Amino acid sequence: MKQKQLLETAELLKKSGFLNPEIGIVLGTGLGKLVDEILIEKEILYTEIPHFPEATVQFHSGKLIYGTLSGKKVVVMSGRFHLYEGYNLWEVTYGIRTMHALGIKTLLISNAAGAINLNYKKGDVMLINDHLNLQGNSPLAFKEAANFGNIFVDMFEPYSEKINSKLKEIAKHNNIQLHQGVYACVLGPQLETKAEYRILQILEADAVGMSTVPEVIVAKQLNIACAAISILTDECNPSNLKPINIKEIIEIASKAEPKIITLFKSLIADL
Repeated sequence: MKQKQLLETAELLKKSGFLNPEIGIVLGTGLGKLVDEILIEKEILYTEIPHFPEATVQFHSGKLIYGTLSGKKVVVMSGRFHLYEGYNLWEVTYGIRTMHALGIKTLLISNAAGAINLNYKKGDVMLINDHLNLQGNSPLAFKEAANFGNIFVDMFEPYSEKINSKLKEIAKHNNIQLHQGVYACVLGPQLETKAEYRILQILEADAVGMSTVPEVIVAKQLNIACAAISILTDECNPSNLKPINIKEIIEIASKAEPKIITLFKSLIADL
């Protein structure tokens, strides 16, 4: 049943002109300006794609975009899906499986996250080199999962060391401070308490968010090389915690976005 759904989704998109993309990109909260750098050939609202979930978060636009970026064919999810929206993990990762069905070999992910590492500040960017799945479930834990590949996926290298090395070189060349660290993925949508932030510090997480990890797990099952970057939009110091301002988080993400645009554009040109 799920394979049939994916086939129907991919067939419609191919007929709509989404042909042979090499690279898939997932744009997170406040990270929509990368689209302005793409020579867009096709775009389609999620609501017009069969079996596709609908983005319900107000700062996720909810459309699939196809075009050329840095000389490569890309397909971009402008808006992603989260467990906290009421979706299950099949729906949360449906876009990744769809992009794989279209032909991508590389997946680039962005997100907004809170800084657990107190050496990292608002507006900094962090290259994810490992993660903690604290959502209590797996996107591979369903009856038909083995139809898409090995469900006992080796997570030795969830984030491509080869791609991460390229990103670090690009950051150095462009004088971009690029932290590295462990991303903890929680359910949300509420933010964490002081006690929860202390637990995350004990677990040696460097950042915390509510997305990305399910997408990466599915990418690994599908043998897609993957890299992910977080914009750190707030400082999660349990000893000096301040009330969260969602508007400020979006503004910080937007101001830091040019760093991710530079990193992704240069990387894609080099892939």
